[in-house]
Amino acid sequence: MLALQLARLSNQELFACDVHLVEPRPVPGPGLAYTAHRPEYLLNVRSEYLSAFPEQPDHFVNWLRVTQSEPCHFSFCSRQNYGRYLQQLISQVLEWPSSNGIRCQWHNQAAKEIRVLPDGRSAVVKLSNGTEIHSDYVVLALGNFPPLPPARHDLRYLNHPTYHGNPWARGALRSIGLDETVLLIGTGLTAIDVLLGLRADGHRGQITVVSGHGRWPATHAEQEASYPSFYATELAGLSRVADVLRVIRRHVQRAQQQGISWQAVIDSLRPDLGRIWAAWPRPEQARFLRHVAGIWSVVRHRSPPQNAAAVQEMLDSGLVRLERGRVQAIEPAADGLAVTVRKAQQPTRQLVAQHVITCTGPLLDYRRVQDAVVAGLRTEGHLVPDELGLGIQTDAHGALLTAQGDASAVLFTLGPSRRPVSFESTAVPELRKQAVALAQELGRRLLPNTEIR
Repeated sequence: MLALQLARLSNQELFACDVHLVEPRPVPGPGLAYTAHRPEYLLNVRSEYLSAFPEQPDHFVNWLRVTQSEPCHFSFCSRQNYGRYLQQLISQVLEWPSSNGIRCQWHNQAAKEIRVLPDGRSAVVKLSNGTEIHSDYVVLALGNFPPLPPARHDLRYLNHPTYHGNPWARGALRSIGLDETVLLIGTGLTAIDVLLGLRADGHRGQITVVSGHGRWPATHAEQEASYPSFYATELAGLSRVADVLRVIRRHVQRAQQQGISWQAVIDSLRPDLGRIWAAWPRPEQARFLRHVAGIWSVVRHRSPPQNAAAVQEMLDSGLVRLERGRVQAIEPAADGLAVTVRKAQQPTRQLVAQHVITCTGPLLDYRRVQDAVVAGLRTEGHLVPDELGLGIQTDAHGALLTAQGDASAVLFTLGPSRRPVSFESTAVPELRKQAVALAQELGRRLLPNTEIR
């Protein structure tokens, strides 16, 4: 999206510029989220909100109509079609120079090292094939990292052939026999995707889902409704989590009295969630993460109605069984893996399954990310994780803050890594705004014949 927005800057904003897009996957555009060739994986946001261009809200829906990708149902489209949409858009930028002088080149390689030069004004990006790209600006658009191991002691299970630590890895579910038992760790949107994938494959074996809180994502309302924004009049500047929650609960009750769903109230806050988060001092942000973030994730990141119905059917039939508790250990067993689960004030119990899949969501804590690029920048003091474990410390433009607290002149980021500033930084509506703003900022900084990667 950032490359698309750079290519759309006006001629007055940008001179001739080389953009190097480093992406090791087979095609650029779909990324991890939209690569899987599974029509059962649906987007969790309605199609009308997924245009790549904020000023053209119907762009994606019109693309669906023109391509006839999903002619009968546009509400929640498949992720693979959204991946095709992004791939088509970026291919147009890669095929020929843009009218503003942008020349975009795709490197089908992984970045192995980023070295900021001593002047602090440029960097060298080293690729896996040894190529070195000298660049005036480097943007970390790294997306999400696989979850941490759910059990930290006796890590032998990590190398077990039936342990699946990354459910998004290519072919992760294909090795599971139709009658083999499966245990999922987590009940979020990732777990729902895995259940739908197993269902589509015709899986018949018992599936156990382990969750500490036992809550599934809430469901999108069948009918879209709107609720007037109350941020400016009642929420602006509130510095305590409890005060914000009190106002939201009052409006949920008011909406229900008017026959409007609670989902509409939550959705009315979306444009202002970053400002609500930023108004809280650090102790209040930490309090939110301890006590509210879990339920917030359930109500904010919702599932399409058809997905929720499919999961409920699997639960009702007994094919899926929910177990409350937290995973304490995973050990190889005679018939797969033994998972030790503990629930508060109850004795531990052991569950055995032939396959175990971690569905606890992506790793967001950059203190723990072991990716070579991230680790190198972190060691050199060019990348500083935030103390709440949400992402990377940046300024308002997405420039990385150094260990000395200065905004980098060369390193930028966007996407989930910017959660410390806005908290909500993972869905398309937020990402495209960041892409527009960062493209405009880089356009202001660029001089003739500079390069950006």
